[in-house]
Parts: sequence; structure tokens; C-alpha cells
Amino acid sequence: MKSETESDYVDFVTHHANGMFRTSYLLCGDRRRAEDATQEALLRLYRIWPKLQRKDSIVAYARKVVVSTTLDGLRRRSSTELVGGDTYFTAEADPTDHVSRLERRLIITEALAGLPERQRACVVLRYFDELSVDETAEVLGCRPGTVKSQTLRALEKLRLHPALADLDLAGLGG
Repeated sequence: MKSETESDYVDFVTHHANGMFRTSYLLCGDRRRAEDATQEALLRLYRIWPKLQRKDSIVAYARKVVVSTTLDGLRRRSSTELVGGDTYFTAEADPTDHVSRLERRLIITEALAGLPERQRACVVLRYFDELSVDETAEVLGCRPGTVKSQTLRALEKLRLHPALADLDLAGLGG
């Protein structure tokens, strides 16, 4: 790898690895699995970095790789393992109320973990990564109509989740 190309890769990782991790974590709900999936995605990107011609699409491609890697890991997960554990994303809350922030994160993580993987991916990409319907469809390799229907079903389930009854879900399409 040329020095300039490697420098571009390091710069990309510096600016985008945390976002990739957050997406992965929200998809799987497990910090260690998210770290593994993010690392695997970054390795895959590194292997083909010199071949990536359209630099403007690298972020979208990286997102697609991390989603694919994370969902592949979920499919291999043992049926005896439970999704849960550490949390990563920042909730909109009083920054001084650490207990409430942690509780909210755990509740949202638990609710997301209860969704089927495709619905969870749609919610994470649409509302946490702020992608459009078309961008989400591109990442998931499906039609925009599928994204819309999966998102609708997911939001209906989230609204019925008993632990989410007291939380404001206005930012999640409601």
C-alpha cells in the first residue's frame, strides 16, 4: 500500500470507526460483538482500500460492510446467548443525571434487541444513523418499500414495549 493511500485509510478510520461501532452495537446490543464486527469490517475495507475508486461512496460502503458483518455475526450467535451488556450511544437526557441516562440506554437497547434483525437494522439505520429510506435500502440490499414496511412494523413493536411506555419516542417516527 502506498504511503498516501495508507494515510487516507488511517484518516478514514480515525473519523468513521466510532460511528461504525455505534451502528454495530445498536444492531447487536453487545459491546464485544460490536467491536469484533467493526474490526472485521475495517479489515475488509483495508484489504480493498486501494481498489475503492469513488472516495465519496466509501462511507456508505463502510456502513454496508459493518451492517453485513454484524448481521452475519448475529446469525451465528448461539441460541443460549442473550443480547445485552454495555451500552454505547448517547441518549438525549440531562448530562448530569448519569443513572437516568444509563437506565434509558439499557431500556432502548433491550427494546431494540427484541426486534427481528431486519427490523432492528431499519430502525438503527433510519433513526440513529439518520439515513434516508433509499440509503437504508442500499445498505441492506433491499427495496425502499421493504425498508418502509420493516420500519413501520418495528416502530409498532417498540411503541408496545412496556419499558418504553414512559420514554419519548418522538425521534423514532412517532
